[in-house]
Amino acid sequence: MIKGLRPLLRRSTYSGALFAYGAALASLPLLSFALLPALAWRSAPEGVQIVVVLLGWAALIGLVGLARTTRRVLVVTARRLLRVSLPGPVAVRTRAGRPGDGPAGAVPSRVDRWRTPLWLLLHVALGWAGALASGMLLFAGLTLPGGWLGVEVGLSLFGRTVRVEGGWQSWAVALGCLLLAASVCLVVTKALRWSAPRLLGPSSAERLVLAAERELQLAERNRLAHELHDSIGHTLTTTTIQAAVAGEALCADPVAARAALRSIEESSRAALEDLDYVLGMLREREAETAPTRTLADLPELLDRLRHAGAVVELKLSGDPAQVRGTLSRAAYRILQEGLTNAMRHGAGGPIEVRVATAPDRLELGVVNRIGDGPRTGMGPGAFPTSGHGLPGLAERVRLLHGEIDAGPDGPRHWRLAVHLPVRLSP
Repeated sequence: MIKGLRPLLRRSTYSGALFAYGAALASLPLLSFALLPALAWRSAPEGVQIVVVLLGWAALIGLVGLARTTRRVLVVTARRLLRVSLPGPVAVRTRAGRPGDGPAGAVPSRVDRWRTPLWLLLHVALGWAGALASGMLLFAGLTLPGGWLGVEVGLSLFGRTVRVEGGWQSWAVALGCLLLAASVCLVVTKALRWSAPRLLGPSSAERLVLAAERELQLAERNRLAHELHDSIGHTLTTTTIQAAVAGEALCADPVAARAALRSIEESSRAALEDLDYVLGMLREREAETAPTRTLADLPELLDRLRHAGAVVELKLSGDPAQVRGTLSRAAYRILQEGLTNAMRHGAGGPIEVRVATAPDRLELGVVNRIGDGPRTGMGPGAFPTSGHGLPGLAERVRLLHGEIDAGPDGPRHWRLAVHLPVRLSP
């Protein structure tokens, strides 16, 4: 029994009822306008006049519900007073369509347009019914005990009448009236909570807009994740190896140690630029300088690897400078990730980098040694792996409509080969 009374003791039950009763009070000014046809048609029967007033009142409430501001206010108040989770209204295109109002096809249907007026009518109806019922019950519950104000209650059922007089009977009935008044508030609140997501929640057109926005957000997050993985991951790998090289050569070869430390400084500075750019995007502001590393920056990348003790051989075919824009930046990141994997998981020996440009395609390749043997810097297994490198490369290549092939190249080597379609600049 106590468990059944818990909803009656919650503050949210009465805040929801207050939300409903507020709508009933707010509809009173519209009632004055709805009375005008009845006043002008005095000769009509009383029942017809009542129907006309109610229909006019409902029509005016529905028209108010068509306003966009009305829905925004209802959504905000429903969140706070009903404690329901409702996303805010989003902009969708009208039938005429306006650029930037939403994705193609995100046009509200006729049913969607009438969901808010229907909610407002239900809201007002529940408000009036709940206010009248709970008000009468509350009045009876407060005045019955001890016969205050000389109030008497009689209940007629099947020809029998039971009158409540003073004494314990009046107190019992008063308690019952108060419980019924609280129950009315609970029923009104539950009805509004049930209907709010269905009538005030996102429409089919708004769901399309929200899905499109979510897709754009996920695409941007994936792009930023690629930037962090490719840039910061590569920098941490090379600087770790360079630091190990510098530590080993500090006494035996101070010149090589200083070169490794300079390379660490350059790599860290480049990584800070990338990090500043990504953080700027996450904070929804433009970074001061966006990193634009392309194939033209490939020699600098290879020099940093050489300072880390790696032996890197570059084979060029064609003119990489003719590849520009997004394709050149993507090609740089692909080679950077391939070289990072070679440094992390390779077994020493030369790393072969191949860049071949043709009128209709760009070919990229990284071949490194695997298996047992001398290591450069750190060995396989010394770096934790996230497993996102090759899948990220495959996704990047797929977006560029290219092909990727990664796997063993014989018993002792690993090969990464990428083929990208390209239009060379004149």
